[in-house]
Amino acid sequence: MISFAPDTGVWLLTTPRTSYALRVDASGAPCHLAWGPRLTLAEAEELAGPPPAEVSSFEGRPGVDEELPVDGGTRYGPPSLQVRFADGSRAFEWQHTGHRVHDGELALEFRDRRHPLHVTLHYRVRPDTDVIERWTVVRNAGDEQVTLLRADSAAWSLPALGDYRLSHVTGQWSAESRLRREPLPHGETVLTSRRGITSHHANPWVMLDAGEATEDHGRVWSAALAWSGSWRVTVQRTPDGRAGFTGGAGHDGTSVPLAPGEEFTAPPFAALCTDGGFGAASRAWHAYTLAHVLPHGDETAPVLYNSWEATGFDVDEVGQKALAERAAELGVELYVVDDGWFGRRRSDRAGLGDWTPAPDRFPDGLGPLVRAVHDLGMGFGLWVEPEMVNPDSDLYRNHPDWVLHFPGRHRSELRNQLVLNFARQDVADWAHDWLTRLVGDHGIDFLKWDMNRAFSEAGWPGRPDGADRLGPAYVRNLYAVVARLRADHPGLRIESCSGGGGRVDLGILSRTDQAWASDNTDAADRMWIQHGYGQVYPARTMGAWVTDVPNQLTGRTVPLRFRFHVAMAGALGVGGDLTRWSEDELREGAALVAEYKRVRHLVQHGRMDRLSPPTEEGVCAVQYTAPDASETVLLASRRTAGHGAPRRPVRLRGLAHGARYRDTATDTVHHATVLTEYGLQPDLPRGDWSSALIHLVREPGA
Repeated sequence: MISFAPDTGVWLLTTPRTSYALRVDASGAPCHLAWGPRLTLAEAEELAGPPPAEVSSFEGRPGVDEELPVDGGTRYGPPSLQVRFADGSRAFEWQHTGHRVHDGELALEFRDRRHPLHVTLHYRVRPDTDVIERWTVVRNAGDEQVTLLRADSAAWSLPALGDYRLSHVTGQWSAESRLRREPLPHGETVLTSRRGITSHHANPWVMLDAGEATEDHGRVWSAALAWSGSWRVTVQRTPDGRAGFTGGAGHDGTSVPLAPGEEFTAPPFAALCTDGGFGAASRAWHAYTLAHVLPHGDETAPVLYNSWEATGFDVDEVGQKALAERAAELGVELYVVDDGWFGRRRSDRAGLGDWTPAPDRFPDGLGPLVRAVHDLGMGFGLWVEPEMVNPDSDLYRNHPDWVLHFPGRHRSELRNQLVLNFARQDVADWAHDWLTRLVGDHGIDFLKWDMNRAFSEAGWPGRPDGADRLGPAYVRNLYAVVARLRADHPGLRIESCSGGGGRVDLGILSRTDQAWASDNTDAADRMWIQHGYGQVYPARTMGAWVTDVPNQLTGRTVPLRFRFHVAMAGALGVGGDLTRWSEDELREGAALVAEYKRVRHLVQHGRMDRLSPPTEEGVCAVQYTAPDASETVLLASRRTAGHGAPRRPVRLRGLAHGARYRDTATDTVHHATVLTEYGLQPDLPRGDWSSALIHLVREPGA
């Protein structure tokens, strides 16, 4: 997978379908050569070619030909590495010092020619994926402090194309993951989060193509950053027709101090090149995430019930037991008690930080409720928000210095709460201590780990360079607490949540099991949110609930069947007030839960094909197929049924050539060729908000 031509200094990374080539040039700088279809080492050497002819004195280096563009010399593009040395100088000059190759990983080692600052570029390739993981390690080997004004994980260069198009997502709370595809403007396009979390407003991934790719055709380059704090990705399109992008932790205005002997490891910035359009890119990311990111990617997510939209803060043992009995009748496998179970938590104004069961609501603690839920055959889950504190809490009264703040400055409250400084080791140790006791003492199977506000006054008083050290240290301590907790309790499963989809990224998913995509549970809105979420992240990770109508956020009313079918496109959950569901609704819900269980192995582990995106009038269709094409499931939905609107068939993908498939509901047998080339007309009920699930199984011998 990794080969080297010492005479030309060319390195070739080979994945199942692509190649990535680079070289260390005569100046000692790591330079990009190619990223795309498979090459031999000899072919990659040909691309090295002679050095470029002299260019205008106003142009300098193009900025998209270095593996990690640095600040210094005649470089004028966005630097991936920007350093300030103790003598005030900022330029970095590459000097190649060696390399290491081990188990699919290449480490190229460099240092600055003048100062004892060492930089190692890491590359990892795997035999079963086209994803290439890259990250950078910077070490101060001198005896004076160095400041990293920018230390990105990696920079990625694209070949010269006739045009470029950028795909990414934008949004806000309750409207996350709205897909945007737009021509890439000349200059620099910056995508970022300055909020201390991944954020609802953008997500740290990009896709680029030549403006011609479709869902099923065309070459697509994409990358995703594995980081759960503030981040920045800068996409550059140069006047000479090139494009590339760089990304890493932190945002503008922040820096990382490096004391003598200290090193900074940037988070992984993984990327891939795929043919087969945006659908192929998504499937490659899904397979990679299931195989190499999630701690238990081979597991099947249970159907869960969450109490929040049913009870709000009105949580007590009697009410939760009643809900749990209804949930068990519905076929739920994991029962989750949300906010309101602890301390003086009667609203969002008090109690955060005091993580003991409320004695007036749980007079004998959580034990009786946990046992009752387990006796009903369900796992027990609990909502927690370890990184937050209400000023009206015993924790804050005892430790007002534990929150993010600047001395003498106002402490901004959002949702009546402040952010605990997880960068402090004593705070991280406190969080681990009560969490591990809570889980161990009560036999808790699942935690919904929430984080309900962005950073403000992000200071760390009493620590030199505290404000600059805060961001990386906070995230790494967060990761460490989760890792320690999972080591203590190997059976524990965790959902990442941040007021919905505010913390979804490959970094947090490598430490948790699923993510809450949005606080917006309206099925119509969810179609768009889920469409954007699934561009990179697999359905196995996407928590999706069925809740009551009129919806709490939108006031919209849609049928129960439609709500279920939309939520079945992910890890199905239920969040309505089951004590108010009619017997007919409970029977229908139980049947739909059972229907999901029959096909969830396909949804959570199969190949996903977006056959038609959400629209106002047309049919939205998504298909999930077994790896061996032995069965497939189609989820189809239509918002409005306009009279005279064209009824276009849905053409399926990924079926076995020449096979026949039986509809498990009607026993109708279809030829695969007809389904893929001519299409299927989903049997949608008449009227608005109609939906259908079609499960097809390959006939024996076909």
